[in-house]
Amino acid sequence: MMEAFYILFLLANNLLFSVCQNEFVFNGFAGANLTLDGIASITPNGLLRLTNDSIREKGHAFYPSPFHFHDSTNGKILSFSTMFVFGIISGFPDLNGHGIAFTISPTKDLSNALANQYLGLFNDTNNGNLSNHMFAVELDTIYSSEFGDMDDNHVGIDINSLKSYNSSTAGYYPDGQNYFKNISLTSRRAIQVWVDYDGKESRLSVTLSPLGISKPHRPSLSSIIDLSKLFLSSMYVGFSSSTGDVHTNHYILGWSFMLNGSATALDIGMLPALPFARSYGKSKTKAFPLWLIIVLCLVGPWIVFLIFVFIRRRISKYSELMEDWEMDFGSHRFSYKELYKATNGFKEKELLGTGGFGRVYKGMLCRLNLEIAVKKVSHDSKQGLKEFISEIASLGRLRHRNIVPLLGYCRRKGELFLVYAFMPNGSLDKYLHDPIKPVLDWGKRLGIIQGVASGLLYMHEEWEQVVIHRDIKASNVLLDSELNARLGDFGLARLYDHGTDPQTTCVVGTLGYLDPELARTGKASTVNDVFAFGAFMLEVACGKRPFELRARQEGLTLFEWVLETWEKGSLIHALDPRLGENYIFYDVILVMKLGLLRGHPVPSVRPSMCQVMKYLKKEVSLPEFLPNNMRRCNENVLRLMQCQGSENDTFSYASVSSAYSISR
Repeated sequence: MMEAFYILFLLANNLLFSVCQNEFVFNGFAGANLTLDGIASITPNGLLRLTNDSIREKGHAFYPSPFHFHDSTNGKILSFSTMFVFGIISGFPDLNGHGIAFTISPTKDLSNALANQYLGLFNDTNNGNLSNHMFAVELDTIYSSEFGDMDDNHVGIDINSLKSYNSSTAGYYPDGQNYFKNISLTSRRAIQVWVDYDGKESRLSVTLSPLGISKPHRPSLSSIIDLSKLFLSSMYVGFSSSTGDVHTNHYILGWSFMLNGSATALDIGMLPALPFARSYGKSKTKAFPLWLIIVLCLVGPWIVFLIFVFIRRRISKYSELMEDWEMDFGSHRFSYKELYKATNGFKEKELLGTGGFGRVYKGMLCRLNLEIAVKKVSHDSKQGLKEFISEIASLGRLRHRNIVPLLGYCRRKGELFLVYAFMPNGSLDKYLHDPIKPVLDWGKRLGIIQGVASGLLYMHEEWEQVVIHRDIKASNVLLDSELNARLGDFGLARLYDHGTDPQTTCVVGTLGYLDPELARTGKASTVNDVFAFGAFMLEVACGKRPFELRARQEGLTLFEWVLETWEKGSLIHALDPRLGENYIFYDVILVMKLGLLRGHPVPSVRPSMCQVMKYLKKEVSLPEFLPNNMRRCNENVLRLMQCQGSENDTFSYASVSSAYSISR
C-alpha cells in the first residue's frame, strides 16, 4: 500500500505530465520515461544531464513517442509550444562546451552526429542536407566561423544545418522597457526558454529570460518559417548537446510541450536545483574536556610555532605573484600547487617538448578530470613577462574552434605558466617531417589548411580587435584527437584596433616564414601573417620545410623551389611524394598557387584571409598567373630594395606590381 502511494506521489510531484497524447510536463525528471543516449543521464535529484565531465562527447534526450505535426485538413503544420529551463556549468569561468539545442527530428537515433561544434545534431557530411528534415533552436556558446555564427553567446534557429536560418545574441526585452538585456548562457544560472510556432501565420518565436521572470511579451527572436515541407508525418522532440576541449555540464531542469496549444507553465518551486546551489546546515559545537584545555595551554605555544614554520615553508614552496595588470584579464588563474600536482612536480617523464620559450609539460587536473598542457616560461628566456602578458591578453579571450583554448595561467617567483587544453596528437610539424609518424593523407592536409585559415580570418577580421600572430608555422599548429588543426603559441602576438595602423616593433619570427616587408618597415601587420601562411601552405602540400639547404649549402626557400618546379614542368611535381596518387589534382594545384600568391613580394597583391577562405571553399576562382611573372616581380622587388633601401626608408612598388596584376 505504501509503495503504491509513493509511486503516485512521485508522479504527482516530479513528473506531472498530462494524460493527453499531445502534451507533457516534466517538473524535474526523476523517474521520467525518456529515450537517452550518448552521455546523457538523469541525476538522483531529477536533473536531465545531457553532458558530463567528458570532453568531445555528445548526449541526447527525446520524448519516447512521436508527434504528428501536420494538420490533416490543410496539410499545414499545427501550432506547437514548448518551455524548458536549462543551466550550463563549466569547470572554468570563461571556457565551456558547445551549448544545447532543442530539436524536432524524424529519428531519435543521432549516433552518426558529431560532438564539438556540431552539437550532436549533424556531421561534416550531412550538415546542410535537405534530407535531414531536422529543426533545432540552438543555444550556442562557441563561435564557429564556418557556420557564420554571430558571436559565442547566441540563440539560433536551425533548419537542416548549423548555419542558422536566423539568430540573435542571447537576451530578452524586459516588459515595459525599450532596450534589449543580454543574458550569458554560461552564467551558471537557470534560464527559461519558450519556443512557440503559430501554424496559421507560420511564425516561429524564441523567448529567453532568467528563471523567476515572467515570459516577456516581446520574443528574443522571431521569423516567418514554413515547416510543412520540413516535418515528416511523425517527428520526435528532444534535446541535444555536446562538449569540446573543456568539460561542461549541460542540464535541463524542467520541460513542457504542447501540440496545438500553449505549453503548460513549469512549477519553478518543484524544479531541482543546479549542483552549484548548495545549502549548509548550522554546525553544532561540543564542550571540550577540562584536561584537554590544560594540555593545550601547556603545549599550545610549541604547536603554534611548529605550525607557523610548516606553513611558512609551504607558502614559500607554492608562493605566487599577483600584480594589478592581472585584474584586467578574464583568464582563470590556477594555483601553483594545483599545477605542481597535475604535472607530478614537473617531472621529466611529463615533458612534452622544449624550445626557446621554455618547456611544456603534460598534466592531469584530477578535480576536473581534464588533461592539460602546461607551458613553463622563465623570465630570462626569449619569451619573458612582456610576451607572457601578450598571450594572456590575446589567446585568453579568443574563442574559436581552430585556436588552442587557453584555460588559464599562473605566476610564481621567476616562473610563468600558461595552461592549455591538451592536444593529444601534438604538433603538425612532426607529422610532416618525422618519418616515424604516419603520413597524413591529402584530405587531412587540406582540412588542416582550411582550419588554420579559418582561425586567422577570425583573428584578422572577425574578432573585436585585430590579432597578428607573428609566428605562424607548422610547429605552432597542434592537432586534437580528430586531427583538427588548432593554432597555438601566441607569445609573440600583437593586438590593435580595427582601422588603426600597427605600431613599429622588433622583427621576430622564424626563418623561412618571415616576410621581407617586415624587415623593411618594422611594422607587423596582417600581411606578415599572410606571407607566413603562404609558406605554411606550401610546407603542408610539399612536405618540406620553408627553408632548406642544397648540397652546395646555398640557401633555397621552399617558395623558390616550388616556383622553379612549376617553371620546369608542373606544380604537381612539388607535391609530397609520400602521398602517392591519393590526392585531388585541382585541390593540390589550388593550394600551391594560393601558397605562391600569398608569398608574393608585393603585399598589396596578397589576398586577404577572407579572400583565401573563398578560394579554398571554391566560392570564387583563383586568378590565373604565370611563374615567370612571379619570379620577375620577385627579382625586381629585391633589386629595388637593394638600390633604394639604403637611401630612404620607403619606395614604390608601382614598377614591380605592373609585371604581375590580377583582377579581384
